[in-house]
Amino acid sequence: MNPATDQLLKAAQDAQKQGKLPPVHLWNPDFCGDLDMEIKRDGTWFYEGTPIGRKPLVRLFSTILKLEDGKYFLVTPVEKVGIRVEDAPFVAVDIEAMGEGPGQSISFTTNVGDTVVAGQDHVIRVDRDEAGEPSPYVHVRAGLEALIDRKSFYRLVDMGEAHEVDGTEMFGVWSDGTFFPIIPVAELDLSDA
Repeated sequence: MNPATDQLLKAAQDAQKQGKLPPVHLWNPDFCGDLDMEIKRDGTWFYEGTPIGRKPLVRLFSTILKLEDGKYFLVTPVEKVGIRVEDAPFVAVDIEAMGEGPGQSISFTTNVGDTVVAGQDHVIRVDRDEAGEPSPYVHVRAGLEALIDRKSFYRLVDMGEAHEVDGTEMFGVWSDGTFFPIIPVAELDLSDA
């Protein structure tokens, strides 16, 4: 790692020792350039073209990640470096539900160890490509989202039900008193049901 990377790691480690996420939302240092770091769609972090295999190191970097104007940065109180993110910076790799219907609570765990309960502060959204293939996401923190992995999305769909939203019958899920639409009921393919 280079000196800039070492400083980023030190800032993340200092915050972790305090047992909380660093206050990156308060840090607005000058831009110091781009770092050859990328987060792939599957959640793998790369540095100079090589996967970062140490999970604790990836977790540390994830704690100093910041989104500004659609771009991703690793920040400390004194520096800000740009990195590339192929899709979402995190992947939701596990899901757990308690209760059912409007009283249901759905929690997601990410590949970097964050756990969030879907609700007004942690919104679930589903984008579709031209072919109609879904890309589901859950908001984790400060504009940063996790792509919900396939197995977790299938489990999420298994929890779904129909509910009217703005005059349209939608299929979706409840969590923490909020309904999250996935697809209009009229577009559901029930041929395999």
